[in-house]
Amino acid sequence: MVIDLQSKVGALERQNGELKTQATFRGPSGPEAAAAMVSATADIRRSTTIQSATIQAAAPSDAASAPQASILPTTLPGGATINYMFDGYYEYNFNRPPGRANDLRAYDVLGNVFSINQADLVFALDPDVTAKRRYGVRLDLQFGQATETLQGNPANEPRPDIYRNIFQAYGTYVVPLGHGLNVDFGKWASSLGAEGNYTKDQMNYTRSFYFYYLPFYHTGLRTAYHVNDKLTLNYWVVNGANQSEPTNSYKDELFGIVLQPKKTLTWTTNYYLGQENPDFTPATSCPVPVQPGLCVSPITPAPNGKLHIFDTYATWQATPKLTLLGEADYVIQRLWANAAPSESSAPSHVDGGAAYGQYLLSSRAALAVRSEYLSDRGGLFSGTTQALKEATATYEYKFGDGFDGFLEFRRDWSNRPYFQTDRIGSPSDHQNTAGFGLVWWYGGKQGAW
Repeated sequence: MVIDLQSKVGALERQNGELKTQATFRGPSGPEAAAAMVSATADIRRSTTIQSATIQAAAPSDAASAPQASILPTTLPGGATINYMFDGYYEYNFNRPPGRANDLRAYDVLGNVFSINQADLVFALDPDVTAKRRYGVRLDLQFGQATETLQGNPANEPRPDIYRNIFQAYGTYVVPLGHGLNVDFGKWASSLGAEGNYTKDQMNYTRSFYFYYLPFYHTGLRTAYHVNDKLTLNYWVVNGANQSEPTNSYKDELFGIVLQPKKTLTWTTNYYLGQENPDFTPATSCPVPVQPGLCVSPITPAPNGKLHIFDTYATWQATPKLTLLGEADYVIQRLWANAAPSESSAPSHVDGGAAYGQYLLSSRAALAVRSEYLSDRGGLFSGTTQALKEATATYEYKFGDGFDGFLEFRRDWSNRPYFQTDRIGSPSDHQNTAGFGLVWWYGGKQGAW
């Protein structure tokens, strides 16, 4: 049909040309006939266009009929998911500190710099008891600034480079006991403190003082027993706090309770008992060959003081749009336990808490605030005795599924001059920062990572 119409258009155009020629010699009647012919030609052209469009719409193109493949793989046979995330930011520190280093920040460590906070690859195969698969495995690889902060502090790790980019790596088995006993073996993110590693799952872009101070990860064995849908009991035995490989032979423990009296309220309480003082020091020569980084000399006697962490936090979905969260922590640590008076040391304390609130302005936008207080007696956190406070306001906008933007202003302050400034040797009692963060993620895992 389209070919026939196009042939008619060509014939009419030829006739139109002949009429125009005749009009030149035949007088007034010629232009009127030509106008009629032009109008007829236009009608046929419109008809041809409509027919062509109809045929093209009716016949699907190769691109439309072909299956739409994912740009990157997100699922694997058997139910495993692969997930990707990129987290970057720019932040300005009004103190303009030397080296552009922000004091007491876990992830946003630099000011006046475009920074790669994190680049992550997460593989997850969750247990599925209904499918008769009681095992699972999790692997989180992490790169970027946050990795250097989070992983492999030489003060905690004998060989930090081995594990630095492995944020989590553990296997899971669900023991058929009661409502289920989950047993994990490997390395996992600590549940001490309310905040987590992945920015997409947080209310604020920056992390709190308590996130920075409390342990980031542990390696060992952990269990979670689901008594019922309202109560879960946790027990861990691990190498130590932030230790993939330990610095002593003591095994730390965690005892935890998670209560969910109703769907809108979750309350977590943890007690952590540890001994973080090393019993060896690196050496340069050993009598027998050993693995690299494991040539050491014993410390005699080794400090045996204990670390105690009392941590509790609760999340309340007050309304469909308003979420409230509160956290309280008390930490005490000694260098020596049961030592002679001449050898005893006064304990150091960190205590205080944080309050959070997030309100959904729309399906895409949210406003969040955070305020916290941290008393650092003995300098466990900051290296000096002081009272720290912090207030943060964050505007979050979801540009699309898997793409979030954050605008944030934060003020840190202390009861003593502590924060570095551009005036060398003249610290300030406060630190103000403003910036934005952009987070992209993509994958098959639903909910929080």
